[in-house]
Amino acid sequence: MEENSRIAYHVSIVSMIVNVILSLLKFIAGIVAHSSAMISDAIHSASDVFSTLIVMIGIYLSGRKADREHPYGHEKMECIASLLLSAILFIVAIQIAWSGIVKIQNGLNGDFSVPGRLALFAALLSIVVKEWMFWYTRSAAKKTQSTALMADAWHHRSDALSSVGSFIGIGGALLGYPVMDPIASILIALMIVKVSFDITKVAVAQLIDEAADPEITDKIRQIAQTVPNVVQIDDLKTRMHASRLFVDIEIAVDGSLSLFEAHQIAESVHDAVEAGFPSVKHCMVHVNPAESTQAKQTENP
Repeated sequence: MEENSRIAYHVSIVSMIVNVILSLLKFIAGIVAHSSAMISDAIHSASDVFSTLIVMIGIYLSGRKADREHPYGHEKMECIASLLLSAILFIVAIQIAWSGIVKIQNGLNGDFSVPGRLALFAALLSIVVKEWMFWYTRSAAKKTQSTALMADAWHHRSDALSSVGSFIGIGGALLGYPVMDPIASILIALMIVKVSFDITKVAVAQLIDEAADPEITDKIRQIAQTVPNVVQIDDLKTRMHASRLFVDIEIAVDGSLSLFEAHQIAESVHDAVEAGFPSVKHCMVHVNPAESTQAKQTENP
């Protein structure tokens, strides 16, 4: 297993263990303190175990080597895992919003309940733990360039936001404003929908071979132009392949050079680009003949 996959698996296992423990603590606190918000929050955290399993499966499948059926590799499986996580986030957001609406309707009928203080402490613990998990997973996602791991990190952030809503709602209920709980839940649901949309946008862009950022393309062009005997860059195309990048570049070299010499220049460009950008999965270099020095001298005696 390569180093990036090993890091991703370690982070995923840590996430699963923490989520199981946190879910149990919040569920017990919700039962003891008679807090429906905390029980819902516990179920939300328990769903993270399932989402992390999706991440692990996506990372495993994307890490498989290229084969005859998939000569370009399996990295896009991470994008599919990200889309699944995005769908889970969206469904969770709808459930949270609907629950908030139902609570407001019930409250208008005089059915607002006031939870115990234990639920407030459980919500605070959840906020701290989930925010730590967000930064921990986000750091690993950036290091491994894993879109699925980054989606899971934002899932942790959505849980932290959910717990913030629980904390505000429970605190408001204890202060005599029970309607704050469902209102906060609806606002949090809208934020989770925004996160779900952002994850989907990134995953879709990588699935449809979107070009790299202009800054990256410019740097690749600069690297290629610094290779000795490259007269000019005739064309440069890039396409994202999940978190990896494919580069197709056309260079012009002196047309009077031998095939072997032109090939050596192309190899130098290939090696320079892949060395300068570890995210490049492959760089394809095509050589065009530029006007030879001898021809120029003939035309301009």
